[in-house]
Amino acid sequence: MPKIELYRNALDTYIGEKLQNDVLEEQLSVAKAEVDEWEDEHGLLKIELNDTNRPDLWSTAGLGRQLRVYRGGDIPAYDFFSTTDAPKECGSRVVHVDAGLKNIRPYIAGFVASGPSIDASTLNDIIQTQEKLCWNYGQKRRAVAMGIYRSDLMRFPVSYRAADPDATQFVPLAEERAMSLRQMITEHPKGRDFGHIVADFPKMPYLEDAGGDALSFPPVINSARLGAVEVGDSSLFIELTGTDQSVLHLACSIVACDLADAGFTIEPVCIEYPYDTPAGRTVVTPQYFQTPVEIEPAFASKWLGVPLTADDCIRLLGRMGCVAAEARGSVRVQPPPYRNDFLHPVDIAEDIMIGYGMGNFEPTMLQDFTVGRLTAVEVLSRDVKTVLVGLGFQEMVFNYLGSRRDYLDRMQPVATDESDADDSAMVRIQNPMSENYEYVRPSVLPSLLSAEAVSAHAVYPHLIFEIGKVAVRDAADSSGTRTDDVLGLVLSDVESTFNTVRDKVNTMLYFLNIDARYEAADDSRFIAGRCARILVAGRTAGIMGELHPQVLENWGISMPTTAAELNIGSLLSRESGV
Repeated sequence: MPKIELYRNALDTYIGEKLQNDVLEEQLSVAKAEVDEWEDEHGLLKIELNDTNRPDLWSTAGLGRQLRVYRGGDIPAYDFFSTTDAPKECGSRVVHVDAGLKNIRPYIAGFVASGPSIDASTLNDIIQTQEKLCWNYGQKRRAVAMGIYRSDLMRFPVSYRAADPDATQFVPLAEERAMSLRQMITEHPKGRDFGHIVADFPKMPYLEDAGGDALSFPPVINSARLGAVEVGDSSLFIELTGTDQSVLHLACSIVACDLADAGFTIEPVCIEYPYDTPAGRTVVTPQYFQTPVEIEPAFASKWLGVPLTADDCIRLLGRMGCVAAEARGSVRVQPPPYRNDFLHPVDIAEDIMIGYGMGNFEPTMLQDFTVGRLTAVEVLSRDVKTVLVGLGFQEMVFNYLGSRRDYLDRMQPVATDESDADDSAMVRIQNPMSENYEYVRPSVLPSLLSAEAVSAHAVYPHLIFEIGKVAVRDAADSSGTRTDDVLGLVLSDVESTFNTVRDKVNTMLYFLNIDARYEAADDSRFIAGRCARILVAGRTAGIMGELHPQVLENWGISMPTTAAELNIGSLLSRESGV
C-alpha cells in the first residue's frame, strides 16, 4: 500500500486548521489511512494509505483537501478543466504528436502552472506525487510517466516525436555530458531502471520545445536544463505520457488540482494527434472526462442498514467532495475531476458510509447463527492429498493467472499461432498488466507441465499433483463463468504409460471409497487410443491418458508423460459413497 511523507505544518495549512494528534489520527480513516510515524524534529509525518483506488490522496494537497471538505469546508471548484464539447483556449500552448508514436507510447497530457515561488515542502510534495502516481498508479512508468519543466525557459509549441535513439542526444539530469537515448538506457541509472519499457522499439519517445531544446526522454529521464526544477521556480510545464489515455488524464487532473490548491494558476495545453484516440484527435488537457453516476437512496439504505433520504445522501456525499443532486427519485452524483473510482452504485454507497461516519453506526448482534465447518469439497480435497502423498506424489502450488501461450498454444497437438487457437471457453483479463498474466487458467495440467519442463535434472520417476481452482466460461451461470476445484496429476518416467496413470487413479479412488468406470475418449491433448474418460455415478468426472508427443515437445519435455485431471465436485455423490 502507498506510503507518503508530508510536512505536518503544510498538511494543517491545506486542512485549514491545526488538528490535535488524536483528532487527526481518527479522521484519517476518512481517507482509509493511518499514521505510520508521527512527525520528526523536521516536522515530517509518514502516512500509510490502506487502499489504492484513491490516488488523489497520495499527496499533502489531496489528503488535506479531503479532510478539509469532510470537516465542513467548501467543495473546491476548478475552472480550468476542458470537456469534449467545451475545450479551453490554449493559445500557443500546443503539443504536436508524431504519428510514429502510435504503437510506441501514444498518449500525452499536460498543462502550465504559474504562481508563487516553490518552497522546499511544495517541491518535495510535487516530486513525491510524481513518484507515487508513476510507480503505483502508472505501473512503474509503463502506463504513466510524468515530467516537470521550467516553462519560463522553454518555448511552445512542443514536439512529442519518435526519435532515432542513436542520433538524438541531450544532457540528462544528474549528468554533465550529452548522451544518446540508447546510451541513457544502458549507462544512466534511470535508464537501467526504466529503459526496458521502450528499449525494443526502433524509435523512442522524445520531447523538445519549439527552439529544439530537449525536455525529456519519456518515460526515462528529463533534460538537465529544462527539467531541473528548483526551489524558487514559479512557472512549470507538467507533461504526462503513457499507454492508457483515461489513466493518463486522471493523473493529469490530480496533479493540476493539487497545484491549484497550492495557489498556482493552471493553464490548459492543446494536444494535436495525427491519429484517432478515445478522446479525439484534438484534446485539451486537463480534461474532465468523468460521467455522472446514480444511486437510489433505498439501495444505500439496504446496504448500510440505516434509513437514508435523498437529502441525506446528498449531504453525506458532499462531505466526501462529491457534488450531488436529486434526479427522478435517485441521487445523481458528479464525480470530482480528480476521482474516477465510481464503477458501481456500491462505490457511491461506500462514500455515503464514510461520510456518515463509521463510529455512528449502531452495533447490531447477529440474527443468524451458523456452525463454521469445512465444505464437502474441501474435506474431500484434503483426503485426496493424503492419499496421493501416500502414493509417492509431491504437491505443487501455482498461480491461477497465466499466458495464452501456456494455457492454449502449448496444449495443442499441432503447431498453432494466436489467430488459429480458440480461446472462446477461456476467461481473459480485460486489461492485463502483462501477457504472462492474461488468462485465468482453464486447466491444472499446463501448470504441472510448466514444472515438469524445468525438472529434467531431477531423478525419475516424477509424480506431481495440484488441487486448485480453474475457471471457464459458462452461459448457464449467472456470472457467465464457472469456477471449479480440480485435481491434476502428472507422471513422468521412461516407463510411464496409460496403465501407469490408470493404476494411480484406481488406487486413489479405491482408498476414497469412490466407484468409477472408464470409457474411451477423444482429447487432442492425449494420444489417440490411449485416453479415457473417468465416470463417477454416470457423470464425467475427469480424463486421463498419455500426453501427445507434440504437447510434450511444445513444453520441451523429452520423457514419456501421462496425466489425469478430475473435477473434485464431480466426485461428490451419494452413489459414490462420499
